[in-house]
Amino acid sequence: MKPPSGKKPIQGVKRIIAVASGKGGVGKSTVSVNLAIGLHNQGYKVGILDADIYGPSVPTMLNLHQDPLVNENNKIIPPEAHGLKVMSFGFFAPEETAVIWRGPMIMKALQQFFWDVDWGNLDFLIIDLPPGTGDAQLTLVQSIPITGAVIVTTPQNVALLDAVKGIAMFRKTDVPIIGVVENMSTFTCPSCGTESHIFGSGGAERISGKFEVPLLGHIPLISEIREAGDLGSPLTTKQNNQVRIRFAEIAEKVVKNAVSLENLKK
Repeated sequence: MKPPSGKKPIQGVKRIIAVASGKGGVGKSTVSVNLAIGLHNQGYKVGILDADIYGPSVPTMLNLHQDPLVNENNKIIPPEAHGLKVMSFGFFAPEETAVIWRGPMIMKALQQFFWDVDWGNLDFLIIDLPPGTGDAQLTLVQSIPITGAVIVTTPQNVALLDAVKGIAMFRKTDVPIIGVVENMSTFTCPSCGTESHIFGSGGAERISGKFEVPLLGHIPLISEIREAGDLGSPLTTKQNNQVRIRFAEIAEKVVKNAVSLENLKK
């Protein structure tokens, strides 16, 4: 299958999945990391590119803090953690430093991460995009052949409205939507076990129905997800927990939908 005209593939990478959100604070990076590990748990070779220029959090979530090396071909060697090959803007800027870049600088840096990194052979490259619909997103969709996009939202209306904008942007640029993930879907009281929809309910279902995009799954709001991410040891790396099971189900749907999209393009 040839890439769309004008788009250059990433050597050795079979499928590229963009993970996006219309606004910040919905847990997009958490979903990106745990989706990548969920795919790895199913036997796929997976890389993750943290393209969130202004708030790269993937190195922290995977406890990666070393500087990447360069091989004899002047390609950047991505560090590895939990079976994933990882590249991030966070490797190249101190954590306390604010990144103040214009569009051309963002474009050049992203393109280096696409083509100047030795990704090896990957079944999936997960790209964690910055929130919104700006320069990074446009560079991505114009430069490389994307298999499809996963949209992350939370149930409240302000997040849903921005998720819809993300869907519209990808459709306008001919990038298929693999599906929607609703994060922070429910909260279970640790004392009494009562489940509450503190941010509302049914939002992802409404988007799925209205825009005819698959609903990939719901992720609950639990403190263990945040704690595991802060420690660099995501829950999907642990055995027998609800979060691992949820992301395994989401990963299966991502694979199924990605393969279906590939077959449609043939």
